[in-house]
Amino acid sequence: MNDHLPAPEPRFGIRARHTDTTLTVYQAYHPAIGVPAARTGRFPATWKRDRMTWIKPSFLWMMYRCGWGTKADQGTVLAVEISREGFLWALRNACLSHHVPELHGDQAAWKARLREVSARVQWDPERDLHLRPLAHRSLQLGLAGEATRRYADEWIVGIEEVTSLAAEVRALVRAGEIERAKELLPDERAYPVPGDVMAGLRS
Repeated sequence: MNDHLPAPEPRFGIRARHTDTTLTVYQAYHPAIGVPAARTGRFPATWKRDRMTWIKPSFLWMMYRCGWGTKADQGTVLAVEISREGFLWALRNACLSHHVPELHGDQAAWKARLREVSARVQWDPERDLHLRPLAHRSLQLGLAGEATRRYADEWIVGIEEVTSLAAEVRALVRAGEIERAKELLPDERAYPVPGDVMAGLRS
């Protein structure tokens, strides 16, 4: 009998650390940007508002992307708490970053949609503590234009530097202390998104 086996993760479900009003996303920056952002709770003037910025609800995917905070220009890892309303706005104003004929029709229609929206969604394999790919996918949300401005000026509730947490988890994994490493991970749970929103964002 397999009555007590955990249910499999949905292939395109969003998992995040969240409260009734906020959820946490992760980014990694050069210390010149990351340190003042964590200190003041806002990105400094040197942060580029005219560039796309990618936010990631998965801590371990961020660790894969930034090499546990060791990659060049990604040495400061930030946990950015944002409003749920802002996150939902971004999803409602997003398009998949690649063409899916069943959703978009022809490529011209998809490219036109990309030009209209302020955000784009990409699904990449979630990662385990060894940063190996898993079967289910992790959301990456790219913000540009209006979405970038709203993110920086309206959605952010707080910014915390978690570079030391990344280093501690990495050290435990390297020492083979997997259970201790798991205990330090952020509590990422299924994040509810309206079905009509998700329907247009599954690749």
